[in-house]
Amino acid sequence: MTSDMTSGVARPPTAPPQPPGSEPPARRDRFGGVAAFLRNTWRGLTSMRTALVLLFLLALAAMPGALIPQRSLNEFLVDDFYADYPTAAPIIESLGGFEVFASPWFAAIYLLLMISLVGCVLPRSVEYWHSMRAAPVATPRNLTRLPHHAEADSAESPDAVLERTRRLLRGWRRVERSEPGGVTAVSAERGYLRETGNLVFHLSLIGLLLGFAGGKLYGYEGDVIVRADGAEFCNSSILGYDTFRAGLRVDGTDLNEFCVRVDRFDGTWLPNGQPSTFGAQIGYQTGEDLADGVTDWRPGEITVNYPLRTDGDRAYLTGYGYAPEFTVTWPDGQSRTGGIQWRPVDQSGSQLSEGATKFEQPGITDAELRRTTQLAVTGTFAPTGAVDAEGNLASVHPDLRAPTADVNIMRGDLGIDDGRGQSIFTVDQQKIDDGELVTVAEERLGVGDSVTLDDGTVVRFDGVTPWVNLQVGHDPGQIWVLVFSIVMVAGLALSLSVKRRRLWVRIRPVDGGSRIQLGGLARTDRAGYGEEFDRLGSELLDPMDKKDG
Repeated sequence: MTSDMTSGVARPPTAPPQPPGSEPPARRDRFGGVAAFLRNTWRGLTSMRTALVLLFLLALAAMPGALIPQRSLNEFLVDDFYADYPTAAPIIESLGGFEVFASPWFAAIYLLLMISLVGCVLPRSVEYWHSMRAAPVATPRNLTRLPHHAEADSAESPDAVLERTRRLLRGWRRVERSEPGGVTAVSAERGYLRETGNLVFHLSLIGLLLGFAGGKLYGYEGDVIVRADGAEFCNSSILGYDTFRAGLRVDGTDLNEFCVRVDRFDGTWLPNGQPSTFGAQIGYQTGEDLADGVTDWRPGEITVNYPLRTDGDRAYLTGYGYAPEFTVTWPDGQSRTGGIQWRPVDQSGSQLSEGATKFEQPGITDAELRRTTQLAVTGTFAPTGAVDAEGNLASVHPDLRAPTADVNIMRGDLGIDDGRGQSIFTVDQQKIDDGELVTVAEERLGVGDSVTLDDGTVVRFDGVTPWVNLQVGHDPGQIWVLVFSIVMVAGLALSLSVKRRRLWVRIRPVDGGSRIQLGGLARTDRAGYGEEFDRLGSELLDPMDKKDG
């Protein structure tokens, strides 16, 4: 404390003046702490240990996608999971378990892994680049300390020995340096392709990640069920799909246009019902055909693992099933035929299916009457029908050997006019609970059988039409993933097969000739270098005077 001489009042010491434009020490410390935190975080994220941990977490996070049914692959299995595990299913849904590979937490791990790998690989790539272009290091002072060394006197002049060394080391990257006393030192190195392989491997790894990212950004995938009776599907709009999954940069307005017509489904099965082969005979039109107005269909076939490839898209055959056809004839003589796909529910492969074919009586103008007289043919369909021990319908083979349907015919308000979307495979359970939809007949029907309702309406089981599920995928990054994968494997093979080795030769003039000193070192792996060093030494040194170290 200092005192004012006039007033005698003690005053605190004043801070020394700061230079103009400088920041206060507290602010500098705060900014320095933030910068240090960010720097240490980046170093930790881009370390090889972090990359390996994130890779392990990614593999661990992908396990639920293999053990739990995924909605993007088979929504029916997800529905069955809800039915089998009603308590656990909502919890798994809230955690993203049915969409593992599209969940935020999986994307976070993937993004962190990509940042870690890029931050880890790029500096190493720069290091490999400089190492690949670096000149051989200077000759060590004491060559006898190296793992491989030899020394001998020669009657040749130093110039002759140097010329012979140049011929012998043709193909090696070498540098000649002069040392005191007229000594010439040659530094030679071989195996730079090892660093080239390392560089190619690491850069290809980044290219592989970018290829995956490009496919997720600009790719799309959709599923559509097409009846195998000449029905057509055109890839012109997302409205034609049953389910559609778009990339982050895809809005569905600029799809690659092509059309597919499914003419026939062909399947063969083993006696026990296990599928042997199945495929679809198709016709298709490319985008160029559609643009040119070509009406002819190109013949083709889609089988398992052999998709239709056209216009950068792939159409896979991922499933099949059956669409029972029913004809409803009302008392006034009007009739309607409906055939819509029923979904398989038996995972053993017997193709036991369930569904709902819905009808509305034609010619009724009264809205209330039309709403309350709608019909739904629901139940179970078996391509090869049989009766189990409890008297229920079962299927013993997936082929159409004895098509049978247990139908439950319901009449009332199906909710078709409500303006709300509903499943094509079921009726609204709430309508049943409210009494707006009631069962009017239950019957087991074979092809050609019919049942008459209480008002004289006849429902006939006409037959069955197969359907196929086509999965259309577009992945612009796929070709790059393939290219970078091949290049990455080639770079890895190159880095593992080529050995980096060094050789030093010191030529010292002595009376009557030269003294030659050799030293060798393998930078990474000494295996096999001893034989090469011995061969070079025997060709460079005089065998009669050579003294091995």
